[in-house]
Amino acid sequence: MNYIIDLFSNYVLMTAIIGWASAQVIKTIIDFAFTKEFKPERLVGSGGMPSCHSATVCALTTAAGIKHGMGSFEFAVCCIFAIVVMYDARGVRRETGNQAEVLNQIMSFLKVENPGEIKFTQENLKELIGHTPLQVLIGAILGIATAFITMPLFF
Repeated sequence: MNYIIDLFSNYVLMTAIIGWASAQVIKTIIDFAFTKEFKPERLVGSGGMPSCHSATVCALTTAAGIKHGMGSFEFAVCCIFAIVVMYDARGVRRETGNQAEVLNQIMSFLKVENPGEIKFTQENLKELIGHTPLQVLIGAILGIATAFITMPLFF
């Protein structure tokens, strides 16, 4: 049973989870404020403001730096991991969303021009996948703040 206590008292892990959860809740609230519609998918979905990818990895990295020191192996691994994840969220995943948007427009056009002739396996591709640079930055700030805010709970 000690492993459960160890798991929930792991500052680095719990801070990353809290960073992710905070970003998802904030993202859902922001989406609701703009659309006036509650979408439960936003609580776990990707894309949007703030980036939960950035919030998670920056909370993880900051907590590792606080707990193990900036010169530690743990901090170094987390830091490189954070850079890769944030680059991917802003770059590759963002471009994938842009491509999905264009493909959805093409699919809509083809359905109108050739009704019944072309069968698609799904209605639309998911467009909200990646993040803008601002969404990544705000997520990173949220993650860093989360590590400092949760620190008193673990030390």
